Amino acid sequence: MGTEISMARCPAVLIAAPASGQGKTTVAAALARLHVRQGRRVRAFKCGPDFLDPLWLGLATSAPVHNLDLWMTGEADIRARLHAASLEADLIVIEGVMGLFDGEPSAADLAQRLGLPVLAVIDASAMAGTFGALAFGLSHYRPGLRWAGVLANRVAGEAHAQMLQDSLGEGEGESAASGWLGALLRNPACVLPERHLGLTAASELPDALERLDVAADALAETPLGRMTDAGWQAWSVDFPAPLMEAPAPRLLAGRTIAVARDAAFSFIYPANLDALHALGAELVFFSPLVNEPLPACDAVWLPGGYPELHAAVLARSETSRDSLRAHVQAGLPIWAECGGMMVLFDELIDRNSQAHAGWGLLPGRVRVGERLAALGPHQLNLAAGTLRGHSFHYSRCETELASVLHTESVRGGVTKTGEAVYQRGALRASYFHAWFASNLSAAAALFDQKEWT
Repeated sequence: MGTEISMARCPAVLIAAPASGQGKTTVAAALARLHVRQGRRVRAFKCGPDFLDPLWLGLATSAPVHNLDLWMTGEADIRARLHAASLEADLIVIEGVMGLFDGEPSAADLAQRLGLPVLAVIDASAMAGTFGALAFGLSHYRPGLRWAGVLANRVAGEAHAQMLQDSLGEGEGESAASGWLGALLRNPACVLPERHLGLTAASELPDALERLDVAADALAETPLGRMTDAGWQAWSVDFPAPLMEAPAPRLLAGRTIAVARDAAFSFIYPANLDALHALGAELVFFSPLVNEPLPACDAVWLPGGYPELHAAVLARSETSRDSLRAHVQAGLPIWAECGGMMVLFDELIDRNSQAHAGWGLLPGRVRVGERLAALGPHQLNLAAGTLRGHSFHYSRCETELASVLHTESVRGGVTKTGEAVYQRGALRASYFHAWFASNLSAAAALFDQKEWT
């Protein structure tokens, strides 16, 4: 272990809300896009487990977007990533998760632990004076929370915006105690569409960047968009250098891991790819959606995504299917998580109750439902250590295959039995999304032919 060797300082803001669906991603991405267009270097992060919001933040910044979660990724990882970002960025934008005080840990916990200024986005479409009460409650609910201000979203017009500002009881300005940062009017041109697991991926919309530009243009007309350099410097945060750590064990040195990556298998944390590289693995990529054969490799990772939206195409991906089957028959390992597991069963039944042929590597079927089947933090205990991660899915497995392990669901200090882990030979599969950096040795075990439990 080493000691702190430097301190970096950079303007930063955590964009939060009283609840989900208020427009956090739109505002965070628009703010990042606005500053990028003005020639600034912006780095964005997302609180909590999430694969989709980071795609919009990445589009806005043209840079990788990492997740920050005090439980899943850990405080040391968070501090290291923010310090690295602060060395190269003019502004750090962090999007919160759910409501400001929701979850354990919450976005407020992260903000308070790191001294981050909090900007609240409030959907004001159906309120007037209550806006002030809500803003007051958010800013005063927890003593010591560093408050940046409040932005009204989905506002009907200028008169409505004035009512909202008046409800705060104070005037506009960077030094105003209430922190009125302006209003964004309702505009379908900058709406980010959603589906059952969250926002539609930015890569699926040909006008994605145009939507962000429309939102950025609107934001540029608000007090937030017109903030001076002095105003941003008032939101500066000190990011100390992390303690020196031992080099990652090269447990996968000399091994090649093939990763499925396309619109059906897109739930990939950039940090997970970094972790595999740190372990010494060479990564190659293939697309089952275009029926590519499995590249020459020692192990395979089938990450999560939206196989149910592409089930008819995947059912015809016989080259990908057969090469994966040959890989399993050769005794080589596969780690399949969530969507990557769903397609491996005999049958996949989509949200319209239409059945599609799966790849037949696991017996049974997966049925996608209308209601959320699981959501929350999970951990997987292996002989090599404990991997942290999460679960989030609408489908359920119907299989006679017995589980070899279960994850642990961790909520509020209470641990319960979580997701099943299935195994056939060296094929391991679960709904569990692992954060590989939480335990590199355990992550390496997912791709090892040896006994792992």
